[in-house]
Amino acid sequence: MTDAPRLLSGGNPQIAKGYGDAPVQAYIAAMPGWKSGIGRQIDTIIAQSVPGVKKAVKWNSPFYGLEDDVWFLSLHCFARYVKVTFFCGTSLKPVPAGRSKHPEVRYYDIYEGEFDEAGFTEWVKQAAALPGEKL
Repeated sequence: MTDAPRLLSGGNPQIAKGYGDAPVQAYIAAMPGWKSGIGRQIDTIIAQSVPGVKKAVKWNSPFYGLEDDVWFLSLHCFARYVKVTFFCGTSLKPVPAGRSKHPEVRYYDIYEGEFDEAGFTEWVKQAAALPGEKL
């Protein structure tokens, strides 16, 4: 029997770095409360919208991309919301509202009961068609 992942400050699961679906699913399963359901929705939308998507957990966050170590989005748990990072977010239409110190990055913060599935799906399709961020 393995111990459940530890939650870091703000409720983000501590998951070991790894590539592929397994570490991402471990992260999603460890997301606290309602956030795990949102994590499953996000993962399903990405998998259905982006054939051949690559997945990894790095820095205690799931990453999604189409090339090894080149990512178009990531997500991270906070106490009250899930933050989705679009690495080329300023190229999305409409541009996600959350600004970053990095000029091209935009955030989509998902609070309980406020997930715009249709809008998110469209952003995912757009983001996957853009050059990713090598991390």
